[in-house]
Amino acid sequence: MLLYVLPSLRKGRLLEKDDLLKRTIYFFTLFLFLFSSMLMSAMDQPAPDAKILKNFGTNDRGQPVLGESFAAAGNIFAADSGEIFFSVSEGDAAQSFASPLGDWIAVDHGEGLIGIYARGKESEVSEKPKKVGKDTVMARAEKSGWTDSEGFYFSFYDRKERRWINPAMIVGAMLDTIAPAIQSVKLRGENGQTIALESTRVIKQGRYAIEVEAADRSESAANATAPYRIICSLNGAEVGILALETLSARDGVLMMYRNGLVPASRIYAPYPALEVASDLWFTRGMLSLDVIVQDYNKNTRNAGYRIFVE
Repeated sequence: MLLYVLPSLRKGRLLEKDDLLKRTIYFFTLFLFLFSSMLMSAMDQPAPDAKILKNFGTNDRGQPVLGESFAAAGNIFAADSGEIFFSVSEGDAAQSFASPLGDWIAVDHGEGLIGIYARGKESEVSEKPKKVGKDTVMARAEKSGWTDSEGFYFSFYDRKERRWINPAMIVGAMLDTIAPAIQSVKLRGENGQTIALESTRVIKQGRYAIEVEAADRSESAANATAPYRIICSLNGAEVGILALETLSARDGVLMMYRNGLVPASRIYAPYPALEVASDLWFTRGMLSLDVIVQDYNKNTRNAGYRIFVE
């Protein structure tokens, strides 16, 4: 659905009924998911002392990261009890090609929630148990798959809803008190040209998308990682809400929620930034653009821009 914003309207944008219905359904579904996850036994990080390299939703050269990559040494434990139903080893005779995940194990943690533990090396135990608990060593954090660093990769997949879920929503995020950084905010016109608002505040009337590059710099991460939520508002009316919570698979296409389901390829195209809003019509006059970036611990960074449209 196209969103049209007239900066001269002080009462904000009126949402159409379809838009309101979509957002109501989404947030109701999200509430049910969060409520059900609270009822589940608390899950743990597979390696609590590990440093995050890339987290869920990171823009990795135009593609979303579907889990969490860690720099670690030592053992990787199961996040919770469950049952192993599939595993792959780089040494398997049936493996004709090297897997990007290297050695990996899939565990059914119940209710269709699959935990994937990858890029480590198999446990020295010759025969993996079918049932696992939180004290079960899934693998050793080493090097396997398409990686040059020692560590492991961890993700959750919901088989019922056909979607990847941000692990931070289930096992919790590493605690930190540092607000995320807003590195750049750009407008992209219909001709593909981008305008950096840090240096330019005068633009031509037309249709634009808003691209935001932001990073979360926490004490528990080895690198800057993706934030949790980005919100853009024009003249006080929200025009883009991007929540890095889930990525759905629909007919072979990855979809992410941004005021409705949008192909992830569109959101991640402006690497290293993210497209937070699009198809916005700017008319002549003054307008205010506000950007809010939030991490998993609700640390928040704001940026505001006054723009003159010719």
